[in-house]
Amino acid sequence: MSNLNYNEQNQIQQPNVILSPYDSTLTFIVLFLIIIGFLAIFSAGAPKCIIQGTHSAFFVLRQFIWFILGCIAMFTISKFNYKALDKIALPFAWIIIGLLLAVHFFGTTVNGATRWLTLGPIQFQPSEAAKLSVIILLSSAFSRDINILNSKMFKYYIPIVIMLGLIFKQPNLSMVMILCASSLFMYFAAGGSLKIIFSTIIMGAFGLTFAIRSFQKQRIMIWLNPESDPYGSGYNIIQSMLAFVAGGFFGEGYGNSVQKLGWLPEGHTDFIFAVFAEEFGFIGCLLIIGLFIAFLQRGLIISNHCEDVFGKLLAGGITVSICIQAFINICVASSMLPATGVPLPFISYGGTSLFITMCMIGVLLNISKKRIRRLPNV
Repeated sequence: MSNLNYNEQNQIQQPNVILSPYDSTLTFIVLFLIIIGFLAIFSAGAPKCIIQGTHSAFFVLRQFIWFILGCIAMFTISKFNYKALDKIALPFAWIIIGLLLAVHFFGTTVNGATRWLTLGPIQFQPSEAAKLSVIILLSSAFSRDINILNSKMFKYYIPIVIMLGLIFKQPNLSMVMILCASSLFMYFAAGGSLKIIFSTIIMGAFGLTFAIRSFQKQRIMIWLNPESDPYGSGYNIIQSMLAFVAGGFFGEGYGNSVQKLGWLPEGHTDFIFAVFAEEFGFIGCLLIIGLFIAFLQRGLIISNHCEDVFGKLLAGGITVSICIQAFINICVASSMLPATGVPLPFISYGGTSLFITMCMIGVLLNISKKRIRRLPNV
């Protein structure tokens, strides 16, 4: 996207118009990814369910409940005018900050990270909702003024900084990286200065070097040499690589993964792509990667066709945020990046991730039907 004249864009009047239908291609891509997710969760999660003494479809059934809730939210959001999100950007952000603070004081700790709020049988991860909040905030800010030093825009930036700090403290460095990368893309898409972008990346790299905690340093060292602790910190990486090797080109067949039988502990969540690779091989991996590339293309097309700056940035931010998360998860599973704990969108087991992602898709579908088509003169 090139630099945009914000005042002219926001003042455009479009008489005698109709709305196009939802983007059907995007809908089918998302549906296909979710179906693959259900199949993968059942295959990868069934052995763990049996070990825990629950029904083999326990994870799938819970994921399906979140899917139904996500569908309701997605279609509800897709019916309202997305421009209304501009008005609730700040209140929504402060609600998310309140939830992140609640995690800090009352959160549930799993594997050394405190990221979840527990309400009875339900666990909710507010940092997932922070993705949508940051995208709405920056869309609202950049649609008004691209000058990041404008003091009037600080009311949008302050909540983002607070969210980043609270998420980093959980610790959830991977989510911080996703939020920062999405923010830089949105600034670039709005016509921001390349000098500022590169300067931010360089400063962020130096800051990250000093901010990384001891256990995160250990993750990096183990990632570089997992054989140094094959039965400890390097275990997941080694088992994930074995899954890819066993899968080969065509895979072992659906349900025939060996690594999911207690060898790969997070096979239905963070490392579900590795289990899928073992069962469907290189061809299956290409299918998932191809679907995310198609998703990226459709999302950017929707962004490009949108008539207003806020919608353009909103659609682009949502699309890129989901794809960045998918990219990180796939790279972690294939040992191209250190372990981060990021789920694979639409596919990994995780109710909060699926629900929030479907809410984001609802916004994207909403924007997709806003393409202007003039009615013929009568």
